[in-house]
Amino acid sequence: MDGSLNPNKHLKEQFVSNLTGSSMLEIAVMSTVAPLLSVLRHSICSSYQTVTPAKKNDHDNAILGSKKLGNYVATLSVDFLFIVLPMLLIFTVLADWVYMFVIPMMVLVFSVVTANRFDASNYPVGPLSLRTNVSSYRVLMMIITFLCILAVDFKIFPRRHAKTETYGTSLMDLGVGSFIFANALVSRQARSVSSANWKAAVQSTSPLLLLGFARLLTTRSVDYQVHTGEYGVHWNFFFTLAAVSILTSMIKIPPQYSGIFGVAILIGFQYWLSHGLNVYLLSDERGTNILSKNKEGIFSILGYWGLYLVGVQLGYYLFFGNRSTTAFRTIKWARVRVSFISLVFWLVTVLLDRHVERVSRRMCNLAYVTLVLAQNLQVLAILMLSDFNAGSKISALEEALNRNLLGSFLLANLLTGLVNLYVDTLFIPSLSALAILLAYAYCLSIITGIAGFYGVKLKFW
Repeated sequence: MDGSLNPNKHLKEQFVSNLTGSSMLEIAVMSTVAPLLSVLRHSICSSYQTVTPAKKNDHDNAILGSKKLGNYVATLSVDFLFIVLPMLLIFTVLADWVYMFVIPMMVLVFSVVTANRFDASNYPVGPLSLRTNVSSYRVLMMIITFLCILAVDFKIFPRRHAKTETYGTSLMDLGVGSFIFANALVSRQARSVSSANWKAAVQSTSPLLLLGFARLLTTRSVDYQVHTGEYGVHWNFFFTLAAVSILTSMIKIPPQYSGIFGVAILIGFQYWLSHGLNVYLLSDERGTNILSKNKEGIFSILGYWGLYLVGVQLGYYLFFGNRSTTAFRTIKWARVRVSFISLVFWLVTVLLDRHVERVSRRMCNLAYVTLVLAQNLQVLAILMLSDFNAGSKISALEEALNRNLLGSFLLANLLTGLVNLYVDTLFIPSLSALAILLAYAYCLSIITGIAGFYGVKLKFW
């Protein structure tokens, strides 16, 4: 297209279209390797003290603050080398060797666990340990997301890890579901915090709607590539988040019953899909009305809402409900429960995929929801092994990202868009692509870290 800011738009859209994904086994293996990297970093993470910024009108404090900032950036860089860099390599140039990495890494981690298991200090006292594990899990999901959203535009990222067209399982298919589940797990509802009033609900949802419209306008104005089979013509991820938030605010369900209500929604939605709705949603036919143009995004809200409600009850049951009398039993049995529930969801996913309907992220069907639950709980269970390591501590990079999950996600989307507008991602050599991805990931890590250092925080959902 002459004069377009994105002349290869259609080629880029074709590059991420008609894909069938990988296997559940490969997803399970990759969902093992990624958290093991974090566990290893936790086991050797030195104590790190939060640094306060220097006062502007105090020269000596400014010099001290500058030195502390330098040390903090160095710590972030080490975290990047231990967690983000290996993950990026495994997702791209080393993707075909992931099966070879998982066993040595498991042996290494379990060796550390065995060496420390008889040390009483391995079991942190109080609820902080559980909160830290959940935070680490949410951060890891975000790291995987921001690595994949740019890597997918380069040829060094295997096509089997990109989003599937209709049915199938892939690493990137788990992104939006994981984001919603991660928020549900620590939501106000899961923590039994009194529900916000309508004013607060509108305030929390309005930014999501604004971001949705901002993304729609910017992608149209710069002629950015958009795969309509993902959400529809106008719909996007932020509208889905807003819709789930609105439904949750309108229909208040106690956390101990939200999972039952969520399962009922999911079963009803799956029945609807299996009796003809799936044919409509997967067809290329689109009418002139808003519903038809955005059928994938609008109808999948039911699936994501059901997923959110199940996540609320799991968060309440696993972490925020009635606890055991001792912190040790809380940590120990939370780990057992998470592992067991993950295994159950993996088995249910296999059965649904084979006998009901194959996994479909595009429709957010029942098998997709159980896959998201199985994979996310697996990651969380592995991260909880950090409690066995004496002196284990969340890394500085994870702390920074945890303070600004939404901010880092928005920054990742902005940087991804800029790279796509100024770099011909389809035809760039592999080495150059890897260099760009490394620079992108490092910049994102450092900028988020510095934002946390100075107390900048963006959070409203």
